[in-house]
Amino acid sequence: MIKLTRRRLLTATLSTAASVAGAAAAVQFANSRGFIAPNYGGILGPGEVLTYGAQRALMSIRSYAREFRPDQISPMARVNHPHPRFDPYQRLAQRKFADWRLYVDGMVARPNAYSLADLKAMPGQTQITQLICEEGWSFIAAWTGVRMSDILARVEPHPDAKWVVLQPFDEFWGSIDMTEALHPQTLLAYGMNGSDLPLDHGAPLRLRVPRQLGYKNLKYLARISVTDRLDNIGDGNGSAAPDLGYSWYAGI
Repeated sequence: MIKLTRRRLLTATLSTAASVAGAAAAVQFANSRGFIAPNYGGILGPGEVLTYGAQRALMSIRSYAREFRPDQISPMARVNHPHPRFDPYQRLAQRKFADWRLYVDGMVARPNAYSLADLKAMPGQTQITQLICEEGWSFIAAWTGVRMSDILARVEPHPDAKWVVLQPFDEFWGSIDMTEALHPQTLLAYGMNGSDLPLDHGAPLRLRVPRQLGYKNLKYLARISVTDRLDNIGDGNGSAAPDLGYSWYAGI
């Protein structure tokens, strides 16, 4: 057993204080650069700050997730949760989402609502990327959709806007920062492997952020809101993920 002397106690106290001061300094520096994760105040807050801040400082918008060849598409695409079984989602699905609209609002000059036909009429993009689940499984698929940056350009976000909040038909809402939203690989996907997006994979529209883990790729989207703050939404953690034990930021 280590004897706890006054010197050891003082040394431990000073070390702890230095660690706390260092964490506080890291938070202050990250905040000055806009690198603060929404849930930085929790017990895992310093880790969130360091992870998110380091990713944003070292990886620019020009860093890309790997893209694959068509012959590398997975024969099976695993589903972690089935599609919603309640209205209004079920009624919309029965009509093949003809009445569905994606509402885009918040800190924008031109709020709008887009039908599935509207989105499909816009210039599209197909990417073959890997969806990596935090539970240890993954699959490669071809995703077709509209770049989120193109949608944001249409609605003209306010210069002070920092976050894009995504509201699905289920309760698993989330958000991404403007850097991720404007990345060329960030898609609002309505197609998968050459067909319409299957129900269990997020129809009619899901987010594809291939630079982040699977749970950030929200399904069943209904609304996108642009904002300059997240502390006044839900529990103030930026998404439902922290309530389930996951980090807000899930960069790969």
